Amino acid sequence: MSQIKFKGIPTFRIFNYNEAVEFYINFLGFTIDWEHRFAPSEPVYMQISRNELTLHLSENKRFQTGVIIFIDTKGIEEFHNELVERNTAKSIPEVSETDWQTLQMEIEDPFGNLLRFNETI
Repeated sequence: MSQIKFKGIPTFRIFNYNEAVEFYINFLGFTIDWEHRFAPSEPVYMQISRNELTLHLSENKRFQTGVIIFIDTKGIEEFHNELVERNTAKSIPEVSETDWQTLQMEIEDPFGNLLRFNETI
């Protein structure tokens, strides 16, 4: 039996560090694991995580926007309620049932990337 395993971490393009922190840390509840800049004026490359989900965020212009990530979720209703309780000015999308028997909530970040949270019913 093969011992080959893969684990991926998507990199999302961001345009503004403060907006990224506001959205991913303050709104979605991620934690900053680390940040790197080659110099203080250089673009940031950072890792954020929440539970078992890890994302990289980069201000580097060579990365494109418009990424869609499918996130297998447990507790989507609880997560939705958590976002509502944060009482931010952001519009909170509803959780909806899909034709393929999942509960789904889609949230677009300020940079055009789509996070698609799905929970199997």
